[in-house]
Amino acid sequence: MELHVKNSLEEWKQEIGVLLNEIDDEYDQVKKELQVYMYKFSITKQVVQSTSNAELNRKIRELYHEPFETKYNELKEYIKELEEKKRVFQMFVDKIDKVKEKEEVRPYSFAQADPT
Repeated sequence: MELHVKNSLEEWKQEIGVLLNEIDDEYDQVKKELQVYMYKFSITKQVVQSTSNAELNRKIRELYHEPFETKYNELKEYIKELEEKKRVFQMFVDKIDKVKEKEEVRPYSFAQADPT
């Protein structure tokens, strides 16, 4: 592989690495927030199930349970999106490494096949 191609691929891989780090950071933050809402949603669900007063139950659902459930579900979907982004960008890194590795092996195989 020519040096300029190899350098360009390595530079591209580093750019993608920066994106992967940003995605990882965001993933960690969203995961923490998801954990908080998981607890909030779970607690309000238990309280609602344990409350026999219909009016109070409606108020708890309105103020806490439904908003927590909505946020929890949104965060779960966002985590899935971030996981997909990580998977896709990691494929770029893997493909770049594979191409570079393949090209590094290739000259040796031609040299061995040369009958001179």
